[in-house]
Amino acid sequence: MIFKLLENFEINDFGLLLITILITCVAHYYYKYFTRVNPLPGPFPFPFIGYFPYIYWFNRDYNKFYSYCNKKYGDLYEIYGRAEELGFAGKGLMLNTIDQTNKLFNELEIYWSKLFLKEEIIKENRNKLNFSEWFYHYTNDIVINLLTGKRSYSMAAYFDTLSNEKSDHQSARVINSVKLFQALPNDVLQGMEFINQKLNAIIKSRRQEIEEKPLDEPLPHDMLTSMIIKNTLRDDNYIETGEATRPMTDTEIRVNILDGIFTGTYKIGNMLSFIVYYIAHNPDVKKKMLKEIDSIFQGDKMRPITKDDFYSLSYCEAIVKEVARIHPVIHLLTRYIDKPNKVAEYHWPADSLFLINVKSVHNNDDYWEEPNKFNPDRWIVKNFEPKKGSFFMFGGGLRLCPGRKLATIELVCLIALLFRKYEIDLVDMNTPIKTTNSGTMVLCVDLLVEIKPRN
Repeated sequence: MIFKLLENFEINDFGLLLITILITCVAHYYYKYFTRVNPLPGPFPFPFIGYFPYIYWFNRDYNKFYSYCNKKYGDLYEIYGRAEELGFAGKGLMLNTIDQTNKLFNELEIYWSKLFLKEEIIKENRNKLNFSEWFYHYTNDIVINLLTGKRSYSMAAYFDTLSNEKSDHQSARVINSVKLFQALPNDVLQGMEFINQKLNAIIKSRRQEIEEKPLDEPLPHDMLTSMIIKNTLRDDNYIETGEATRPMTDTEIRVNILDGIFTGTYKIGNMLSFIVYYIAHNPDVKKKMLKEIDSIFQGDKMRPITKDDFYSLSYCEAIVKEVARIHPVIHLLTRYIDKPNKVAEYHWPADSLFLINVKSVHNNDDYWEEPNKFNPDRWIVKNFEPKKGSFFMFGGGLRLCPGRKLATIELVCLIALLFRKYEIDLVDMNTPIKTTNSGTMVLCVDLLVEIKPRN
């Protein structure tokens, strides 16, 4: 019967049929899109091909596309899948962060002692290193470990490029770490297949470990485990309330992990480089910092840093905040309104997007006394709190950076570990710090320092 109907069709009828089918499919596509469980902001998808036209619009440059999305939609948006924001909190994460900081810093010292800290090397003035490059690799290793509970070997791989003596780690693991590290800043889009493959394998392995572990046994303190058990019987806060609190999918977990690796590596690495630069240019600040560090460690340059040490390093934390204020790593924040609103005495329609110039806010004399002066002391004045909306070290509002606690712990601990034991001076005090702008992030380029043991 169908064939008989088709026999009576003319060319125009076939055209109308195809158009009807196409319209129906497009309508079904957008119906599924608009009724998805967690509708997050993001590039509006094209039927059947999703976000790929945006990639080609940016000349297949994923970094530009990523920056564009960050500007347009904020810290949490939908590209590869639906993601949920998680906050870092709790004693477990803090102790794990400090523990991993100690372990990786010990590994870093092994590499430095072989390359830069031997007496003959110091006498020959060959104790110069690229601080920013070393700590991109360091933070990549620690962030991956804290997020997934798995070791990365970016630092070992970097050591292998500088030394004839290779690291003790298995070459295959080092090579994989190199591939992942290189894929992050340079060409994430082309390296996405490798990245997804590695992250999927890690997620699958962790799910199996959790399933095989008895309910009464503790689980690791890392973000991957937290996301897998979220809204399951393993979750201490589990309440069965329906689809809104369902467990996260592998895709959602992978998106969060990748975002954490990328932003954690470069935000923390850049911040530490800027911190070293400002300490070197402000001897009074350095003197106060060393006084605090020495009063806590009492000349012991070997013992691991502890939770109590972290809470006592108030001036070091003030330095972190002041560097973030005067030289923000993220110089643009975005805010988007989904309904008409009044902002700065103007009425704005729904779907308006706002870009917040962080550096301008941080250097505004309406908010800060002597805003262009590097002054960590402002943060230790009793009862001091920056005016609302005047400090965006970790963003603000609902999109406040979920890794803020991790970043603060790591930066404060690294300041203490570095300066309690080493003299770190800039090779060229007269040259301004070299930076490049990658979308919304300011990246430090080649911060050359001279390092030697403290007397």
